[in-house]
Amino acid sequence: MSGIHAIFQRVLGDFALDVTLQLPGRGVTAIFGPSGSGKTTLLRSIAGLERESGASGGYLAVNGDVWQDTRTNVDKRIFKPVHTRSLGYVFQSANLFNHLTVQGNLDYGLRRIPLAERKVSLGQATELLGIEKLLHRQPATLSGGERQRVAIARALATSPQLLLMDEPLAALDVQRKADLLPYLERLHTELDIPVLYVSHAPDEVARLADHLVLLDAGKVLASGPTRELMTRLDLPLAHGDAAAAIIDAVVMRVEPAYHLSHAEFAGGHISLLNPSLQVGQRVRVRIQARDVSLTLTRQQGTSVLNIFAATVSSISADSPGQAMVALDAGGSTLLARITQKSLDALGLQPGSPVFAQVKGVAVLG
Repeated sequence: MSGIHAIFQRVLGDFALDVTLQLPGRGVTAIFGPSGSGKTTLLRSIAGLERESGASGGYLAVNGDVWQDTRTNVDKRIFKPVHTRSLGYVFQSANLFNHLTVQGNLDYGLRRIPLAERKVSLGQATELLGIEKLLHRQPATLSGGERQRVAIARALATSPQLLLMDEPLAALDVQRKADLLPYLERLHTELDIPVLYVSHAPDEVARLADHLVLLDAGKVLASGPTRELMTRLDLPLAHGDAAAAIIDAVVMRVEPAYHLSHAEFAGGHISLLNPSLQVGQRVRVRIQARDVSLTLTRQQGTSVLNIFAATVSSISADSPGQAMVALDAGGSTLLARITQKSLDALGLQPGSPVFAQVKGVAVLG
């Protein structure tokens, strides 16, 4: 059976983890939730690092390979120790060996993998993470972002069946985080290795993940495609200042003189400030709810580049005095965060036709 099937029921002091998940066998699955929701405990359970602390039952299969089944009678139980599980693990801290060069760190990760089982070459790992020029450097001379790129390359060098990443950007500043994200996107598009990515940052989830698991107090609130869960008004990600929608688009035209790319999606055409895109390229676009305004008629003579015809699909209260409006734009879902006064003044309700407006400088892609 393809995919990742995980069942864990654990009690750790006053915290209980009780999850059942069926996840895709490829692409990036984000595990998202507030601090204390069980994200790291789930990842450690999948890695096989929690055996000694007393699980009441667990099951884990990765693309048909059963790594753990402790729900049965003692004599039939399966539990592969962590060193026999074909996985790579990247932590918040790079945890490099400071007495080895970057090349030495990569060789260490490669050493325990027989030649016949190496699916990701060292050259491929270093090229994907852009560390070819760092191979002879010592870890102490690297920036935080460079150290994390080396740590990810080391994990990939083991040719894992599964890559676990526990908030790998959490210790980085804004600039180094921005520098590293494109490399993580390359892993997403160029490698056929499933990735479980723990994060509490909505922007990382929106940019990287195909599938999303929402955790709260050790339980699964929801699991499904990222673009669907991010815009469901009954879930926490669709509320607050970070609420956003994801749309998939194809670049149709580029205007280098204006640093603009123009793309097409199910709801129409969208312009964004990104001149590096190529015609025909698929792009994931993130539109924050706070950047969407609504009108009842199409505006003329405006600086706003993006105006989409849409229909109100649902409305929910947001923070005090504000409402979150979910919109159907040709089959793509957008969110608009507006004041309660604007909602009443426009007389909006499910089924109302509107025009959604988004400034070009506000579109992230």
